Amino acid sequence: MLMKTSVAAPDIAANTSGIVLDNLRVAYHDQVVLKPLTLTIEPGEVLALIGPSGSGKTTVLRAIAGFVPPAGGRILLGDRDISALPPYQRGLGMVVQNYALFPHMKVEDNMAFGLRAQKQPRALIAERVQDALKMVGMCDFATRYPHQLSGGQQQRVAIARAIATRPQVLLLDEPLSALDAQIRHNMVEEIARLHRELPELTILYVTHDQTEALTLADKIGIMKEGSMVAYGETHTLYQRPPNRFAAEFLGRANILAATALEVQQQSGEVCVSSGGTLVNACTSGNMRGRNKLLCVRPQHITLQPRSPRSNRLNATLQSLHWQGDLTHLLCDVAGETVRVVLTQLNPLPQVGDALTLWFEPEDAVLLEVDHV
Repeated sequence: MLMKTSVAAPDIAANTSGIVLDNLRVAYHDQVVLKPLTLTIEPGEVLALIGPSGSGKTTVLRAIAGFVPPAGGRILLGDRDISALPPYQRGLGMVVQNYALFPHMKVEDNMAFGLRAQKQPRALIAERVQDALKMVGMCDFATRYPHQLSGGQQQRVAIARAIATRPQVLLLDEPLSALDAQIRHNMVEEIARLHRELPELTILYVTHDQTEALTLADKIGIMKEGSMVAYGETHTLYQRPPNRFAAEFLGRANILAATALEVQQQSGEVCVSSGGTLVNACTSGNMRGRNKLLCVRPQHITLQPRSPRSNRLNATLQSLHWQGDLTHLLCDVAGETVRVVLTQLNPLPQVGDALTLWFEPEDAVLLEVDHV
C-alpha cells in the first residue's frame, strides 16, 4: 500500500507562471500509468521529478507539454487551463535527451525556428537568438550545423532554442543523460547559472540522476508505479525522508531494523533499540513499538565521536575500498550490513578489525515500515 499522508503535495494556489496539476490522471488503453496527482510548482521554482523507469515521471512532463492527453483532471499554467490546448499553444519550452535539433539548419536557424513559428518580427528574432546564444556561451557557433558540434554544445543549443521564445515554463526531460560524466557535470552548472539569470522561469526537470536533482532543484518529487511517494524541499527530503523508498532512492542509506522505546521529551528525539544497542534518532511522529526502521546516511557515520551526544554502534569491518579522497567501508553490525564513507582516513583499518561507528542523533531518522 502506498503511503499518502506523508507525501502530500502543496495545495493548489493561484499563481502567474507556475504549473498546477489538479487531480491529473493519465491512462493508455484503459491502463492507468499516472494515478491522480495534485501538485503546484510555484513561479520561478525548480522541481525535479525522479524515480525508476516506468514510474510516471516522464508521463507527467509529457502531459504538461501536451503530448499525452489527460484521462482526468486539469493542467493549469498560472490561472489558465491548458489541458485541451495543443503543444504549440501552451507557451512552454521543452528540451529532450536527444537534442532534437534540425540537422539541415545552422545553429542560428535552429534557434530562430520557434520564434518564426510565432511570427515574430525579424529584428526581434535576431535579438532573441543573439541573447540566448550569449546566455549559453555559443555565440561563436551560430553558423555551424549540429553535426559540427559536440554533444554538450548541441545540448546548449537545444536549451538556448527553448529559452529564446521566452517561455514561462521550461520542461527538461532527461536532458543530460546522453552526455559523458564531465560534460554532464558542466551542463548541470550551466543550467543552475541559467536559472540564476532567469529567476522568474519555472522549471520542471525530469531525471534519473539524483545528483542532478539535488544540485538543481528547490523541491523534489519521487515517483513510483504512477504515484508520487515522496515530495518536499530538497534538503528536507534528503535529511528527513518519509519512507524507505525515498531514503534509498535519493542517495544511499543504511536501513536497520529498530524498536522505538520512548520519546525524549527534552530533545524531541526517540530512543531506539537497533544494531544491538540503544541510540537516539529523529522522528516525524510519536512512534513507539517494534517493526520500525532506522535510517543513517553512510557519509554521516564517523570512526570518532563528534559530540557527547554521539550514538555508537559496534561493528566488524567486512571490506574496504579506497578511492583516493574517499574510503568506502562495509561493516557488519549485529548481523546487518552498514556502509560508511569517510574522507582522509589514515591509517586504513584491516578487514576483520573491530570498529566503533559514531553518528549524531540529528543524522538518524526513524521510519515506519511500509510497502512503498
